[in-house]
Amino acid sequence: MILAPPFNTPRPMRPGDAPAVAALIREAFTALPVAPDPPMSALRVAAEDVAEHLATGGGAVTEAEGRLVGSALWVEKDGGLYISRVAVAPDWRRRGIARALLAAAEAAALEMHLPRLHLSTRLVLAGTRRLFAACGFVETTLHAHPGYAAPTYVTMEKRLDGPGLAFGFIPARR
Repeated sequence: MILAPPFNTPRPMRPGDAPAVAALIREAFTALPVAPDPPMSALRVAAEDVAEHLATGGGAVTEAEGRLVGSALWVEKDGGLYISRVAVAPDWRRRGIARALLAAAEAAALEMHLPRLHLSTRLVLAGTRRLFAACGFVETTLHAHPGYAAPTYVTMEKRLDGPGLAFGFIPARR
């Protein structure tokens, strides 16, 4: 993967990042090309929510020009690493940041000896679905939010324990 400079390689998210991460998530999700129905809970994320997540899960951030420009959260769930709130600052999109964050999540999953990554995204976010598919995720299950008859989001998965795993390498536990 080629990263377009000048952003830094993702680093582990720290509790002190919580206020900036929450602000970035709100900024990124507000700037989506469509407003999903129902409204996204990401628009209400607070620093406390991010800090609470970090108490049980993890994440990564990317910095450029002295500020956070990308973030992703993850937690071990349902036999894999569940990725949520992948956010890239609107003025930093299409430079490889989301791909770098997904690669950081994959490295974390391999380090934890987890066989898969999984996430959910709204059906109306076609560009986001294409990005995840380009990163090796496949759509697995359609879901409807409570009160909706038709599906509103999809679960996607990337297997790490099969032929798609380069050279069958899994890092040793530390």
